[in-house]
Amino acid sequence: MPTKETKALATWLKTQLGENRFENDYAVLSHYLSLQGTPSAEFYANILRKNNFDLSSLPSKNSYKKSFSHYNPKRNTSFTFIDLFAGIGGFRLAMQRNGGECVFTSEWDESAQKTYSTNYAEYPFGDITKINPTEIPDFDILTGGFPCQPFSSIGKREGFEHKTQGTLFFYIAKIIKEKRPKAFLLENVPGLVSHNEGKTLEIILDVLRKELKYDVSIKVLNSADFGVPQERKRLYFVGFRNDLGIDSFEFPKENEKKVGIGQFVETDAEGPSISEHLQKSYIFKKDDGHPEIIDKDSDFPVKTLCASYHKIQRITGTFVRGGKTGLRLLTEQECKAIMGFPPDFVIPVSRTQMYHQFGNSVAVPVVQKISEQIVNALGGDE
Repeated sequence: MPTKETKALATWLKTQLGENRFENDYAVLSHYLSLQGTPSAEFYANILRKNNFDLSSLPSKNSYKKSFSHYNPKRNTSFTFIDLFAGIGGFRLAMQRNGGECVFTSEWDESAQKTYSTNYAEYPFGDITKINPTEIPDFDILTGGFPCQPFSSIGKREGFEHKTQGTLFFYIAKIIKEKRPKAFLLENVPGLVSHNEGKTLEIILDVLRKELKYDVSIKVLNSADFGVPQERKRLYFVGFRNDLGIDSFEFPKENEKKVGIGQFVETDAEGPSISEHLQKSYIFKKDDGHPEIIDKDSDFPVKTLCASYHKIQRITGTFVRGGKTGLRLLTEQECKAIMGFPPDFVIPVSRTQMYHQFGNSVAVPVVQKISEQIVNALGGDE
């Protein structure tokens, strides 16, 4: 069920579905409402009809979006995609900007669901491990930043169901096997390259290339090379279905000049401040160059924003000169700039959850550039 904090959208959906509904009923209805007039809408309409739901009682797509969507980029759609491990919708922003239409979203974290639904007027379906691929409408491109978990040792080659069982990648593979999308874009930490002496990556590529029959390219990209004021390296997988004949893919070229954080630092922002006691006893206890301190004159990208930023870690943290105590944490708007989110993106959760969500997100401009290359490569197939 939606969290207690969720307001207008949840209240309205409850009036339509009643109180005694499961989480996925809200997902089905909100996806249908957002997709009215598209082939994917009929997929969800059939589910609602089976539950004896009167579709004629619902508002139009435009009316629904106007009432409940805070951030809905307008763009003529040329392809469909699904958003797995969606978080707060970084992949979605990037794909929509390149003409994509999201037809399915999955995210298990309730706080992230709240931010996602507030901005897109769609409740994500929950735990991917409980979703049958047949319950997902057809789509062109699969996207997702999947968590890296331990894989079984290579051992006997008995197929991905043996090698990846118990990992979240297993469920991505199941969906790809069932739905056969034209392409996929996956993201992970660069440490995956060396994880388990490279065996984990070997298994993933073996499954994608040999068993699922996709031409796959991988590359570690730094967000700072794509106009994002943050040093953030991530490993990206791009795959095309073999029968499309796209056996080579060029990742986007890096910018020559990096963008500094200074232009995004807010002037006269008072908080959240770091206490003088904490500064003396911990932050500046050593003269070792840590932590990173920024201000309006800082002409360099900041360190990687971590999901645990709120814990004020002196080695990995970046803090701002200013505020009531002379040193403060990043503001919401500064976090948006660091991750490439637009200023009008709504964050309806606590400050701690805000840091956690941005720290777990993708850098939007990087994914936007990669997805643009994917769309161009698909070209006449769209």
